[in-house]
Amino acid sequence: MPSFKYLVKRALNMDYSTMLKKINSIHKKTGKSRLAIFNDMRNCAVKYGAGYMDYDLFEMYNLTDEQRDTYITRGRNNELIEKYNNPNYNYIFRNKVEFNKYFKDFIKRDYLKVRGTSKDDLIAFMMNHQTFMAKPLTGTCGKGIEKINVADYENIDDLYNYLAKEENNFLLEEVITQCDEVNAIYPEAINTVRIVTILDDEEIPHVICAYFRIGNGKYVDNFNSGGMVAPVNEETGEILDKAIDKNKNLYERHPLTNTKIKGFKFPNWDEALEMVKKASLVMTEIRYVGWDVCFSKDGPLLVEGNEFPGHDIYQLPEHTPNKIGIWPKFTKAFKK
Repeated sequence: MPSFKYLVKRALNMDYSTMLKKINSIHKKTGKSRLAIFNDMRNCAVKYGAGYMDYDLFEMYNLTDEQRDTYITRGRNNELIEKYNNPNYNYIFRNKVEFNKYFKDFIKRDYLKVRGTSKDDLIAFMMNHQTFMAKPLTGTCGKGIEKINVADYENIDDLYNYLAKEENNFLLEEVITQCDEVNAIYPEAINTVRIVTILDDEEIPHVICAYFRIGNGKYVDNFNSGGMVAPVNEETGEILDKAIDKNKNLYERHPLTNTKIKGFKFPNWDEALEMVKKASLVMTEIRYVGWDVCFSKDGPLLVEGNEFPGHDIYQLPEHTPNKIGIWPKFTKAFKK
């Protein structure tokens, strides 16, 4: 009789060793046989487009078929992207200079590309902004972003030489001044709300869901860089539950500021919704977007847009006690 590993390897062309680790972990938690778990994984892949990571993350082994069908899975997310987003326009969202150019009415801050800009213009930017962000022109998850203080350098030429290094390809941006209410939660990062929109076939924008991303010990708020996430009521702007980090620690209050997270209500929420709806009409070739919105002292503004919105952080088991995902919110938008 073929071994269990052999069955897995033949059945699925993927990193089967990682999948086996997930199966073994689920086996230890549930007592179900590994073969039964594998067969159920395969069933979820066929019926709902769920990969083994989805199966584990959303704890699909604890869900009924009806509950499973309410989750947006990797397969469903990919289908939405393929249907609604023209890949020829992805570069606008993946390159920060291009994004800022197209969405300049919504970013509300000064910026300058290092490469191709004169030394005099760069020095003028640095003198005008004694603290600024240096962001790699491309990249995700907050990787490579630096917060630069001019005073930390012996002279302006040293800072210029660092920024102008061949291996660095930075976009310099004015530091956003976060509103006092959000700053009280965590002041060392720009804490953004990911608001997901989709344009239906008549190009009417719909807000699907919202999630608050919070820094925790770093100056970025990304979940994969040590941050936390918490669900937001997309209609009212109120945080619905505790924040969670990647290690599944739950926080009703921020561990560094002791400011309450659950129950917090964002100021100017209606203005933020109106802004992302208007932004979604700027580039209608990309109709499914995750917008990162900052609540600044001057009102909501865009930090960036994501043409490949993630699907995982919106449906974590800790935030779905009723075991219902957000797929019905998408299907509701499709029917309007």
